[in-house]
Amino acid sequence: MGVVSFTQESACPVPPARMFKALMIDSHKLLPKLLPQSIKSVDMIQGDGGVGTIIKINFAEGSPFKYVKHRIDALDKENLECKYTLIEGDALMDKLESINYEAKFEPSADGGCVIKKTSKYNTIGDFEIKEEQIKEGKERAMGMYKVVEAYLLANPEA
Repeated sequence: MGVVSFTQESACPVPPARMFKALMIDSHKLLPKLLPQSIKSVDMIQGDGGVGTIIKINFAEGSPFKYVKHRIDALDKENLECKYTLIEGDALMDKLESINYEAKFEPSADGGCVIKKTSKYNTIGDFEIKEEQIKEGKERAMGMYKVVEAYLLANPEA
C-alpha cells in the first residue's frame, strides 16, 4: 500500500466556528439542501455525529458516483478540528483502500478563517493516483465549501 498526501489552505470570510459547524457538524442537514443537484441525501448510518459516526452520502442521478461512506475519527469542537475517513464507496474506484482527511479551521485577521485540509490517499497495491484525480476531488470539495460559505454569508442567522 502506498500513501499520497496532499495539503491545501483556503481563505474564507466566514468566522471559523460557524464554518466548522456548517461543514463538520451540520453537513448532513445542510448539503442536500444547498446542493440538491449533486447530493440526494446524507444519512447517519451509525452514531450520533461524534467520534465513530458513519455517514453515507448518496449522490444525485447523473453524478459519477453513487455514494460514499465517511467515518468520524476525531472531532475537537473546541479547537475546530475534525479527522474523518472515506471508508467505502465507488469514489475509491477499487484502487484506494481509504482516504483520510484532516480539517482545521483557524481564525484570520479579517474575522474570517483559514481552512487547512490534508488528504491522505491510501492506495491498494502498486496503484498510483494521478494528479488530475486529486485535482478533481479538490475542486469538488472547494466548490462545496464555496456554496456553504455563500449560504452562511447570505443567512447570518443560520
